[in-house]
Amino acid sequence: MIPRETVDKIIDASRVEDVIGEFITLKKRGVNLLGLCPFHGEKTPSFTVSPVKGIYKCFGCGKAGNSVNFVMDHLQLTYPEALKWLAKKYGIEVVEREITPEEKEHQNERESMFVVMQYAVNYYREVMRSTDEGKSVGLGYFLERGLREDIIEKFQLGYSLENRRAFTDEAIKNGYQPKYLAQTGMNVISNKYVEGTELTGAFLFDRWTSRVMFPIHDDGGRVVGFGGRILTNDKNTAKYINSPETEIYNKSKILYGLWLGKKAIQKMDVCYLVEGYMDVIAMHQAGIENVVASSGTSLTVEHVKALHRFTKNIVVLFDGDAAGQKASNRAIPMLLEEGMNVRLLTFPNDDDPDSYSRKVTAEEFKHYLETNTQDFLLYKAQKLTAETKHDPIKKAGVIKDIVENIALIPDAITRGVYVKECSGIMQLEERVLQSEVNKLRQTADAKKGRGKENRGENTITPPHPDEPIPDFPPDEVVKQEEFLRYDADERELLRLLLNYGNVLLTIEAEDEDFVKYDFEMTAAEHILFELWRDSITFENPIHQLVLDEYESLLEQERIPEVNYFAQHPNPAISNFVINSIFNNYELSKKWTAFGVYVNNEVWQLKKSIQHVLYSYKESKLHNIILERQEQLKTVSPEEEEKVLKDLVTLTEHKRRVNRLLGRIITK
Repeated sequence: MIPRETVDKIIDASRVEDVIGEFITLKKRGVNLLGLCPFHGEKTPSFTVSPVKGIYKCFGCGKAGNSVNFVMDHLQLTYPEALKWLAKKYGIEVVEREITPEEKEHQNERESMFVVMQYAVNYYREVMRSTDEGKSVGLGYFLERGLREDIIEKFQLGYSLENRRAFTDEAIKNGYQPKYLAQTGMNVISNKYVEGTELTGAFLFDRWTSRVMFPIHDDGGRVVGFGGRILTNDKNTAKYINSPETEIYNKSKILYGLWLGKKAIQKMDVCYLVEGYMDVIAMHQAGIENVVASSGTSLTVEHVKALHRFTKNIVVLFDGDAAGQKASNRAIPMLLEEGMNVRLLTFPNDDDPDSYSRKVTAEEFKHYLETNTQDFLLYKAQKLTAETKHDPIKKAGVIKDIVENIALIPDAITRGVYVKECSGIMQLEERVLQSEVNKLRQTADAKKGRGKENRGENTITPPHPDEPIPDFPPDEVVKQEEFLRYDADERELLRLLLNYGNVLLTIEAEDEDFVKYDFEMTAAEHILFELWRDSITFENPIHQLVLDEYESLLEQERIPEVNYFAQHPNPAISNFVINSIFNNYELSKKWTAFGVYVNNEVWQLKKSIQHVLYSYKESKLHNIILERQEQLKTVSPEEEEKVLKDLVTLTEHKRRVNRLLGRIITK
């Protein structure tokens, strides 16, 4: 368990813009920062970060929270794990109490898997440095490829021994459980194992033998998988063996090199996309860090979305061989469709980034990258047009290919520019090209619409005429109606309480002799007194939960600020508070130059509080009156008179409240 004072220290150090800025590119927008949401696919930024309030909110998918919540959601961590991650980032020591053997046994399985992976990294590095086989074969390979010692250490490269049980035996000897060795994909289970029996080390074998090892990190810096490369030319053996999909390793989302390159990608606002591990490493050695590769799989839409959070400018550096061309042809349409600006770079003599970097100096390599990138579509149009100059049939095929690529681009202005440029290159009327692009987009939109209908997305399917409409249980209907009736006023009261609880108000009161006088009290005391006086509790449980905590802190003579609740360990409370106080619309200060001013809310605070209180009380009275009217249908003649008197009193109270609200009652 992490002590409260340590938690407070971690939260104080974790500036929300710094934490989130590690995972997405944020740009200034007024007093806030804006970026692409990492929790849902979007091409237009709606993810807003408020450095002043220490919170974030996505107005697209509704995700909201503080720096701890972000780390929890993005890296799939528990609350204590997120705190430890942040503590490590900011160099804060976390001293926990000793956990019991029972607690240790029930530790989070995901955390245990990460522990195994970190052990594996250290093991393979040590093997390469301290064993004869590791030094001569593994380290020898990397040095022969021209890698410097600092680069080998930077990427935590290692080596797996030829012995099929070397890693397994050492891991079990050091106390790592066989089930976690299997769950992480570090080991292969023998076919002699019978499901249902206890999994022991005897049934496990190392997944990698006689291979150099490339650790794969998620964008939080945790090792989640490995790629292992064989060092022989045996055509019957796979050149690379990569970790399988596990609970902590999703190949379609993780890019090799993103953890080490994301800051450079943000700074340079461009990312080089290469094919393999060694390509990434070679470019780092040449001083170019804004580079990534897909890890053990073809490029996916999720990979592209991960990159889009940092930049929309991509340079594709795939090999010139058949496999590289195939990968390029598959990746580029995906990049275009996600709104990326795609440029292409090819190396002379069918070189790849790794091989070319070893033929030239680092400065020559950088210069080549800077001077030889070309816009993908324009390059393709020029190349294919030249190749099919005297063949009308082939030229028609080329035009169709180019049109299909242009039609993928989501931005209409960008599409228009490419139509104009490509029509000139291919000597084709612009309107013809534009017409074909429009047809393809209409067809694609129609297919997307049908797909959504088939999946039930964003559509409302009316019931069949003969199909009975399902009923909700009456008590559930009443409960939902009550929530909706009171929700707006309850939320507004809490918003005013949280934002302005410590503001002093001058309240008019009268003593027992009905003599009026003014006295000062805080907005918090005023709101809570009014609720207490009429014995009002909130209908929505989460609203009451926040109110109870606020009252508890007030009793300790402490008026809590918004950040106390925004950083609350209970995600239900923190999410509610952040959603309640975040405003997506702010008037630019530039409007004051035109004489447009907005009243500061605090100037009208007393009036706002009283208006919401009256509105809320009116709703409560209305509901009580309805209940009394229902009672009249079932009460005895003796009780009827009392209920009628209550109704008269309640109705008069309601009229008085409505007059205070400025409402005219017509019946």
